Amino acid sequence: MIIKEVEFTSRLFDFLTGIVRDYGLYIFIGLVYLLIPFLAWVLSGGLRRTLLKAKPVPEVSPTIVVQIPIGRPAPTPEPFSAFPPSSNPSPGDNDNNH
Repeated sequence: MIIKEVEFTSRLFDFLTGIVRDYGLYIFIGLVYLLIPFLAWVLSGGLRRTLLKAKPVPEVSPTIVVQIPIGRPAPTPEPFSAFPPSSNPSPGDNDNNH
C-alpha cells in the first residue's frame, strides 16, 4: 500500500501537533536545562578551543604604523563664539552724538 505524500505529511503534522500540545511545556523546560550548560561551555571558550585545535594559529609579529604629516600644518581654527556680533547696532552704541 502506497501512502500519498499529502496524507503522510498531514499524519506527521497531526502527530507533532499532539506531542507539542500534550508535552510542550516539558519539552521547553528540558531544552532550557540543556541550553544553560551549553551556553556556559560556549562562553567559557569551549567552542573556540575546539575550533582552534583543528587549525594552528600563525604567529604574527606586531606592526606599528606612524603617520608623519607632510607639508604645512593646518591653520588653527577661529575661536567659537556662542553669541556672534550682530549686524544691527543697538541704539545705545551710536558713535555719532548730534
